[in-house]
Amino acid sequence: MNIFLFAVSAALVNNVVLVQFQGICPFIGVSKNTKTAAGMGGAVIFVMTLASTVTSLIYYYVLVPLDLKYMNTIAFILVIAGLVQFVEMFLKKKMRALYSSLGVYLPLITTNCAVLGIAITNVQKELSVGMSILNGFFSAVGFAIAIVILASIREKTEHNKIPEAFKGGPIVLLAAGLMAMAFNGFSGLM
Repeated sequence: MNIFLFAVSAALVNNVVLVQFQGICPFIGVSKNTKTAAGMGGAVIFVMTLASTVTSLIYYYVLVPLDLKYMNTIAFILVIAGLVQFVEMFLKKKMRALYSSLGVYLPLITTNCAVLGIAITNVQKELSVGMSILNGFFSAVGFAIAIVILASIREKTEHNKIPEAFKGGPIVLLAAGLMAMAFNGFSGLM
């Protein structure tokens, strides 16, 4: 039951995009259609889970024993950059259409503050390696949920009659704000 509550907390209550406001750039930029948003969500799930695993291992088994804890941010950035390069090479070779549709936003996972933020949060909360992996995975699932929901809203409103002043970016930001308010309602669960 504790793992279930931890999962709900990481994915919904403390949603990395809609509550912590990390990773907004790919959230807004890639949410034009659900297929691309789901692909980005999958890539973030993979990178964030793996980054949480590797950064936690590096922190507890390399940085702490060598008393180099202050180097965690630099080490974490290097790990995340390497993982994103791996994902980019894999998608370019195996999933060409998804690679093309993600465009510039795929390399932006490297600088996605959500990935680095979760890795640092794992360390700050002193989560074990196993709990860090779970936190990374479920936080990324929360990101994927949020981006797919926003993409589906954008697809539904694309052909609706919207006042000229709200077309484009304003309606997207308004939808994201309403989603953030809705996800904030989950805070009463914990």
